[in-house]
Amino acid sequence: MGSVAHCSERERMLRGEPYRASDPELARLRRRAMRLTERYNHTSIDAEEERRGILLDLLGSVGDDVEIRPPFCCDYGSQIYIGARTFVNFNLVALDVVKIIIGEDVQIGPNVQLLTPTHPTAPEPRRAKIEAAEPITIGDNVWLGGGVIVCPGVRIGENTVVGAGAVVTRDLPPNVVAIGNPARVIRPI
Repeated sequence: MGSVAHCSERERMLRGEPYRASDPELARLRRRAMRLTERYNHTSIDAEEERRGILLDLLGSVGDDVEIRPPFCCDYGSQIYIGARTFVNFNLVALDVVKIIIGEDVQIGPNVQLLTPTHPTAPEPRRAKIEAAEPITIGDNVWLGGGVIVCPGVRIGENTVVGAGAVVTRDLPPNVVAIGNPARVIRPI
């Protein structure tokens, strides 16, 4: 057998390959993230050091002067990388099956969803809890309005503004304004 046959479900997941989401190791990692996000979401707004410590423990990396307003939810946390001076408003859902890279100086409105998982359309693999994922990259100085949904595999270029409620299903270039479902570029900046 080749080396791929010996890969863990976690290794498959991190490569974006089909993996079994019900794997016990992955369940343990999700529980860890849930415990840390629960702690984070229940800290005092005045407990800045404690909140930053939790984020440093939970996330892949966190730049200086990052603010994430609770509640915040993620799958694993370890696949989320946030650049300096980024602001995240209430109710971010970041399903980080694979990497979610958020640049510097990004503004994320309330109720935004960053969704990396993909699911098979065939019923049997879905019953077997088979998933895959595609990474999300958000460039520097992007603004995601309230309620934006960013779908698996999307890259949003620097300085781009995505209007409230947009569903981003495809890459967006830098320096544009995009709105709608599916999101479409309406003008350059």
